[in-house]
Amino acid sequence: MSTLILSPRYSDDSRVMRTAAVRAGWNVIRLGGWRAPEDLMGEPAAVYGEPLYGEAIAAQLELALLDAPQDWLPGLPEEHRKRDIRVSTLGEARQWETPVFVKPADGRKGFEGAVYEGGDGLPPVAALPDTTAVLMAEPVRWELEVRCFVRDGELVTLSPYARFGELAQARDDSWPISAAEEAAARKYLERLLSDVPVAPSVVLDIGLIEGRGWAVVESNSAWGAGVYGCDPAGILEVLERGCVPRAQLDPFDAVWAVDRVRIAG
Repeated sequence: MSTLILSPRYSDDSRVMRTAAVRAGWNVIRLGGWRAPEDLMGEPAAVYGEPLYGEAIAAQLELALLDAPQDWLPGLPEEHRKRDIRVSTLGEARQWETPVFVKPADGRKGFEGAVYEGGDGLPPVAALPDTTAVLMAEPVRWELEVRCFVRDGELVTLSPYARFGELAQARDDSWPISAAEEAAARKYLERLLSDVPVAPSVVLDIGLIEGRGWAVVESNSAWGAGVYGCDPAGILEVLERGCVPRAQLDPFDAVWAVDRVRIAG
């Protein structure tokens, strides 16, 4: 039986995932700090919470988390980007004179991914040094953005999450998507998954760029990704696939394994 390890932060998403895990017959543990219980060592487990927290807990339990590398998005063919994207530094972003989308390259939320101009609004050097890796992208207008949880190259569950930059949640808390929109999203994702390699466990955000067509918004680590209207039971499958004992890593999975976080103290 697998164990779902939750962070101390009581978010709505963590509550949803806890309920799904209980229904699936999993054990669930919500930790009170950054130390993993020793009795979980060697046991099948999956983590869900903030990205860095998940990495820290996995490292203590000798678990490898699977995810796309920092250069996966900018390395995509142009037909799947449909805009200029590159890995750069926060120092360069601070000097950029025209509007540019900037987000942390490692997926951690050191600051919000957004369009910045002339460095205004970016964290000061005292908070994050100029050498901090970031993704810089040409600003575009997304008509629709869809979250896709993917396991072993197959879509498990999807949900819209934004329309024209606004949250796509309805007043009744549902995440509506028309049949035509869902069909278009599925068709594009199928083409993407047939064209490029992806991590065995990953969240791919895809969307429709105004005047350009469907493209990849970004990739996200499954253990830190928001649920939106996705099926939490399906998310559990993706989380489980992406949490592998390091001693059992095969050559394929090892390519996607996140570097181990060093724990001080």
